[in-house]
Amino acid sequence: MKNICVFCGSSSGTNNVYSLAAKTLGQQIAARGKQLIYGGGNVGLMGIIADEVLANKGEVTGIIPHFLFEWEVGHEGLTALIKVDSMHERKLLMSQKADAFIAMPGGFGTLEELGEILTWIQLSIVQKPVGILNVNGFYDALLSQLDHMVSEGFLKQENRNLLISSDDPIVLLNNLENYQVQSTEKWIKPNQT
Repeated sequence: MKNICVFCGSSSGTNNVYSLAAKTLGQQIAARGKQLIYGGGNVGLMGIIADEVLANKGEVTGIIPHFLFEWEVGHEGLTALIKVDSMHERKLLMSQKADAFIAMPGGFGTLEELGEILTWIQLSIVQKPVGILNVNGFYDALLSQLDHMVSEGFLKQENRNLLISSDDPIVLLNNLENYQVQSTEKWIKPNQT
């Protein structure tokens, strides 16, 4: 696991704990000799984690659509900044470059990126570990919803288990590094949950 893709907010949230977690995760990525792959922004948690990796002598590759760069949210101090034509191209390139994925707190974009990569893993399009950094219980409701999806027969427990969760960046990175990809069947048969 050399390249870690982090999905996170283009804002910092209302609680400083999110910024501190982004800094800690950035420090850990750099200290472990990993490269950060992310959305290429210079704002919010995106900018914080990128700056922290760089400040600790790590490498950062940002992938940003032209229209977002033109809105002046592109980070121009990265190791590499790749400009693409669409959000779809951005996500595809992130999935190709990354060896693992982490979702930090964020909004619709973060949730969409997490959902898409989990779907790709469930369908065996991608075979890489994915986790969430559940800072301040940010993702507790989502984790409960996933468990509800299992209990109601819309998600297999094996596929639910594809998502690793921790509130500690160090524990999460350790778990991602030690994760063995499991091949599971996506489809739920009648009377099977």
